[in-house]
Amino acid sequence: MATMARPIVTGQEKPSHRYHAVADVLSGHLRQPVDQEINQQAPVKLNDLRGGHFFQRSERYSLEGLISFRSGYSHVSGNRSLKNHGWVTLATSVLEGLNVLDVITADRVVAQVSTEHPLIDGHTPYVTFLGTHFENLRVGGYKVEVELDLGICGEKPQGDKLYTSDLGFLDRVERQCAGIARAPGLPSAVQTEYDTDLKTIDELKARGGEKVNGSGKNGSGPKVVCSLVKSIGPIPIPGVKSFGNVLEIPGFGIVSLAELRVGEKIYEPSDRPSNYFDVTMLRLEMGCIGDGTASAANAATNGHHQP
Repeated sequence: MATMARPIVTGQEKPSHRYHAVADVLSGHLRQPVDQEINQQAPVKLNDLRGGHFFQRSERYSLEGLISFRSGYSHVSGNRSLKNHGWVTLATSVLEGLNVLDVITADRVVAQVSTEHPLIDGHTPYVTFLGTHFENLRVGGYKVEVELDLGICGEKPQGDKLYTSDLGFLDRVERQCAGIARAPGLPSAVQTEYDTDLKTIDELKARGGEKVNGSGKNGSGPKVVCSLVKSIGPIPIPGVKSFGNVLEIPGFGIVSLAELRVGEKIYEPSDRPSNYFDVTMLRLEMGCIGDGTASAANAATNGHHQP
């Protein structure tokens, strides 16, 4: 279902803006005890100059009773702000009644990302994750208390600088990643991921905030991986360990909560990179009683405009 936004015309506008937003409630691939792809559930996408609103819903999904949810929906939208005529983009993913191998359960999981590109210095947006949360997240029946830091990105960088070139943002992410990477007992696979993330942050900081026109495959550039999780309360289950936003669950695998990726991408015909913001509320790396990967409650936005 789609509703197109009505453009706002001031008579003096020269810039054009392309909206980008995607969302889905569940995707992945289960290998054991059955080998089956988890096709994207309730996927939506916005990628054009007109904006609008797009919505999808999925009911009573079950993969052989191993991974299931009661209902889920996602929506994306793009429109001009009636307040200041900037470009606003929103992506939302909501999952209800999630059950993964009767180990991970949640009443409700919400990922929501909104960006606003202003008319002046509008290549880099304001960003908010307001609305993002877990409701009654449990591991083995025990409730997991998760405190989120929705302000991890901070204020919009001055001078239309990218977040991935902003030393304040990079310092906050570096402290978060280093705290996890140095934690005793961290699983080796997670250690490798965080060592890579810290190396990327070092390279971005060495760049000194300068504009970079180069890009990788499909116009993609470097990305910073961090989390909206500020803390996780004690989990009274023998053997379960937490490392920042990461849970190690014996006999199940690794669960990463509220993972945030802030990256760079170049969209033709521009040669100037723009930031994207991609949230995955549950990233599952399963082994033992079940084997496979899954991502639950996924939402991402960004946008770019000319000139």
